[in-house]
Amino acid sequence: VQLQASGGGLVQAGGYLRLSCAASGLTFSDYDVGWFRQAPGKEREFVSRITNWGRNTNYADSVKGRFTISRDNAKNTVYLQMNSLKPEDTAVYYCTARRIGAGTYDYWGQGTQVTVSS
Repeated sequence: VQLQASGGGLVQAGGYLRLSCAASGLTFSDYDVGWFRQAPGKEREFVSRITNWGRNTNYADSVKGRFTISRDNAKNTVYLQMNSLKPEDTAVYYCTARRIGAGTYDYWGQGTQVTVSS
């Protein structure tokens, strides 16, 4: 199983980025997908989650109203649209997959760096 995160980069505050997470080696529609992030010196934190067919989504309070998660099961890909970016959004962003009904995330991608300058 592979999860390949991409789309990170350097952007000014107020700007936007779209992250992608491409999955292979699994039946994608059997998995919920989440995004987490880890800033330097901080613990990894939850950002967003989408259920296997996209019917339900969740967001951390810090990104609600600015980030939107979506998925295209035909392309085995989940997206995280990030608008109105703030310097505090600077982190490495990881996508992760969890089989529906499971309690923990089974697979993690390698991460993509997002840097927001003020």
